[in-house]
Amino acid sequence: MKRIVILISGRGSNMEAIVQRCADERWPAQIAAVVANRPQAAGLAFARERGIATAVVDHHAFASRDAFDAALAETIDAQRPDLVVLAGFMRILGDAFVRRYEGRMLNIHPSLLPAFPGLHTHRRAIEAGCKASGATVHFVTPQLDHGPIVMQSVVPVLAGDTEASLAERVLATEHRIYPQAVRWFIDGQLRIEGGVVRHSGGASQLLLL
Repeated sequence: MKRIVILISGRGSNMEAIVQRCADERWPAQIAAVVANRPQAAGLAFARERGIATAVVDHHAFASRDAFDAALAETIDAQRPDLVVLAGFMRILGDAFVRRYEGRMLNIHPSLLPAFPGLHTHRRAIEAGCKASGATVHFVTPQLDHGPIVMQSVVPVLAGDTEASLAERVLATEHRIYPQAVRWFIDGQLRIEGGVVRHSGGASQLLLL
């Protein structure tokens, strides 16, 4: 039984999607804990209602990023995780922290990486005249919003799209590809070759809408 720790900062809608798929499909895995860096993160209530352990490591309580990272790592390691999942976790993690979980930490980003790393991805895609946008699940590396790509979703950028309307459509695909990527990891179906992630069974790593 694999153990998963999910990190959130707010509602954690991707966390909700993963928890639900894990239960519905009876994965050989357990959501061991949901950890937030904000005490008011709404996703904590969702987890508690489902009997999942929760913890808060408030970044405001620490004088440095290193001190926060150390406390967060201690909380995570107490759960003996096989996989750490960043689900709307809005803190930049230090290199040492990332390397601690190298090869077993996933993130999702609302753009077709390597395009538009960082914030305001939907606005930037519209302003750039992109005809398509989407989301990317990737292994976390020290370089922000980079790392071997596990799966991507693609949606059209429509005439008249606003930042909000595009974000809504992309988010709906995130709720599909993130649980799928986590399931593949749990089942041992992902391998990294030369910085490229391959599915051992040849499954498509692209969702087109």
